[in-house]
Amino acid sequence: MLNVLSLLYILAFACSGFALARLLLPRDRFVKQLMFGLAAGLVMLLWLPVLLAFIMGFTLAAQLIALGIALGVGVLCLILGRGRAKTGEFSLKREKALLITCVPLIIVGAVLMSNHYITNASNGSLHVGQCTYGDLCMHLGFITSISVQKTFPPMYSILPDTRLGYPFLCDSISSTFYSIGSTLRWATLLPSLYAYITVVLGVYLFFEDWFRRDSVAVLATVLFFIGGGFGFWYFFDSSKTMAGLTSSEAWNEWLNEVYGVTAAGSINGGPVDMGRMLMEGWYKTPTNFVDHGLRWVNSIADMLLPQRATLFGWALLFPALQLLRRAVFDGEKKLFLSLGVLAGAMPLVHTHSFFALGLISAFLFAAELIAPLFRKKDAKGGDRNGRLLYFFLFGVIAVALAAPQLFGFTFRQSSAGGFLKFHFNWCNESDSWLWFYVKNLGFIFILMLPAFLAAKRETKLFYSGSLVIWALCEFVVFQPNTYDNNKLLFVWFAMTCGIVAELIVKLWDRLTRPVYNEKGVAQKRPLGVKLACFVGFAALIVSMTLSGVMTLAREYVSGDHIAVRDGSLQKVENGYEVVSSDLVELTDWMRGNIPEDATILTATNHNNAVAMLTGRNIVCGSPTFLYFHGVDYSERHSRVKQMYQDPASCFDGYAAEYGVDYVLISPWETSSYAVDRSWFEARFTPVFESGGAILYKVN
Repeated sequence: MLNVLSLLYILAFACSGFALARLLLPRDRFVKQLMFGLAAGLVMLLWLPVLLAFIMGFTLAAQLIALGIALGVGVLCLILGRGRAKTGEFSLKREKALLITCVPLIIVGAVLMSNHYITNASNGSLHVGQCTYGDLCMHLGFITSISVQKTFPPMYSILPDTRLGYPFLCDSISSTFYSIGSTLRWATLLPSLYAYITVVLGVYLFFEDWFRRDSVAVLATVLFFIGGGFGFWYFFDSSKTMAGLTSSEAWNEWLNEVYGVTAAGSINGGPVDMGRMLMEGWYKTPTNFVDHGLRWVNSIADMLLPQRATLFGWALLFPALQLLRRAVFDGEKKLFLSLGVLAGAMPLVHTHSFFALGLISAFLFAAELIAPLFRKKDAKGGDRNGRLLYFFLFGVIAVALAAPQLFGFTFRQSSAGGFLKFHFNWCNESDSWLWFYVKNLGFIFILMLPAFLAAKRETKLFYSGSLVIWALCEFVVFQPNTYDNNKLLFVWFAMTCGIVAELIVKLWDRLTRPVYNEKGVAQKRPLGVKLACFVGFAALIVSMTLSGVMTLAREYVSGDHIAVRDGSLQKVENGYEVVSSDLVELTDWMRGNIPEDATILTATNHNNAVAMLTGRNIVCGSPTFLYFHGVDYSERHSRVKQMYQDPASCFDGYAAEYGVDYVLISPWETSSYAVDRSWFEARFTPVFESGGAILYKVN
């Protein structure tokens, strides 16, 4: 029942956003108003509960007041916009290309989210998929702790007393639904699916608006979400694959565990099954295979599913890019004002999206200052100076809204060091610069230059803003993890998919259009020529999407999924166990029996059940998360080990310093440390025990 209430809650924000979009964009057609409405509703859903939380804490009352404000905005927009909307009814014929493209992509994303966001296994444990085994654990901890502890601004539950500088709105939005009473799975899944639908529609309509052709929008959207490089070749050329894997000790260990052989050996007297390696190996996919320098990951599997900040950031970024293009090139200068608000809402959602939009905008503004590169008159006859004024106002609004977020949160944490440094060639460690991009992006990269040269002047100028991002990311790292530059690079990649798709469509038109003789009569092309064109273009598209398809197939089977077994559809519990049944039972008890502000001593494993499922503080969380967030965790991390291994000499002092209320001893602790169990058994009384997990209360 509470899950249904959450659905109604999110629909209320979506409807209010749609009413706002119809008021501000009365002449846009229905699907564009819908997409911008979803984005506007998402901004309200992200920000209204948080703004109220700064005043009254992250309480249920804050969520309900936010709902009331959103409904008020929607009603006001309906009243003000009555009679202004000029769009007709939804036209199935007009939107056929959009539906054919977007609906399958939305279904793929929904299915993968469904079997990747903590599914319940039959033995009582919790499962996830390959791509969510890492980051999702951190996000679940943020979601539960913001909701349970209600402290604002939020603190790290995995490093108590440290302000959360990570863009936390991507998780506080799920905390809203968890506070309403939704299950943790539903609270995670529902807003993620909302944002994903907005991303898919935003990407398609961005390309459609830019290139004015359905065929280009279809191809560009497919390339962005599924396109990849030549990584698939490593799974068809087994000799090359095995040659690269024999040097990997980790791979040898995995093969020995799964097959009982080494990489140089064989299985049942035959060669290693490359299909099975793809479907069962840990990150051995055509888009993410570090041993072979394959680092350009799939947009859905490795960016949108596990990286919630990217998911919600792109849901705002692509509508913003469309507004920017229309304001600059189509003369719709008043859109700059809405764009300023949308951009100003981004930093605490996804700082990289805000930065990417800022770089492209700054490039276009500088170009307009240098010379009147755009049309001299806007859509309503205004002059260039008027357009520049609105462009400047866009920057003022965006900076004014973004500054408190950046200085209050982002810069405070990034000032710790490691966030800005010179580094050439991104994350390429094995190949020449050119070959790295050729094999990772395939024909998308190969066709980039001819596509740019063949593009119209306006397209070149707009695309050049993304080239600034690419060039900058090749020389500067903006966070401790060099790989994370891809959060910026994917904006360049999206726009590259656009110009490449336009080139391919132009080539198809040229090769398949009728040929006229001297008298102006259309002549049929020979059947062989038609067949060659079809086969050639089909092979091109397959080569550009096969790696992505293989990766998504692997991702599907990495979680609990439906498959044909013994002639019938059955559920296959193939997911990665992220929390054991004993710890699920323990955390269920903890949620109802220990204080919400309690601190528990646990191991520092990334899939920490206490942090993920209870929202309570632990002494120190995983270095995998904390290091890349730029916070100093080293002292706490070392003391956790001391408290478990030598409690007689240090436990009392450290427990008092960190406010430790409970101690957990489970297989994670005993496998990580030489735990002095006898000392804890003698000093403290267990308050709950489930299988191999024991929780002690500190006296």
